[in-house]
Amino acid sequence: MSRFAAVAFDLDDTLCRHDHDVDALYREAFERAGVEPFGEPDALWPLLDGPPDPDDRVGYLGAGFARLAARHGRDVDPVALAEAFEAVADESRVAYLPGATDALAAAAASGPVGLLTNGPEERQRAKVEALGLGDRVDAIVYAGDLPRRKPHAAPFERLTAALSVDAQETLYVGNSLAYDVAGAHNAGLRSAWLRADPDESAAPYRPDHVLDSLDEIGALLAEGETGASEAGASEAFGPETEADR
Repeated sequence: MSRFAAVAFDLDDTLCRHDHDVDALYREAFERAGVEPFGEPDALWPLLDGPPDPDDRVGYLGAGFARLAARHGRDVDPVALAEAFEAVADESRVAYLPGATDALAAAAASGPVGLLTNGPEERQRAKVEALGLGDRVDAIVYAGDLPRRKPHAAPFERLTAALSVDAQETLYVGNSLAYDVAGAHNAGLRSAWLRADPDESAAPYRPDHVLDSLDEIGALLAEGETGASEAGASEAFGPETEADR
């Protein structure tokens, strides 16, 4: 018997990642916008301000292109570049992260499985269908279509209601401290942080569990596992300004 009544997952960079040829996609966006290419994708990503805004991905990308253009002394329309990038991107080009299918299977063996993503259904459904997630989960919440997104409690409350489980008995797995861990805490769920770097600290957040790989989900769900995997953590809050977004 699992220690949790249900398990839920974030989508992007938790269960899956984009499977594009990013360099080709980048060049195609410039071609579509009629702009001579400058910079590289690896130079653009650090210039993006935090996680993507589900309500304004063009503005989010446009701000990054504007910063990149300034570094290269280029006078371009960054919004046109962002629109071109969005137009050529294929949201169905995704692949499971290592251990994801086994993690989903382990979760399904212990109870109902949920999916909660901050993106809108219009964009995220293509990923869900490409991955066959509709057959692997019992409920999906697209928080991008709700009045409030993660880390607000509302999307998590909708998910636990759809799964017919208590929040305190539900584990939420995600890669973002500010959105997944803080949001789970705000709604009373237990949190498992999937970190990209084993040397990365969770501070000032306190996830209940810290995972270096989705392969660890099976052991975490096994009967008899107790305690958090980092500093005996039992709370997952962070700065109030992050949790109240």
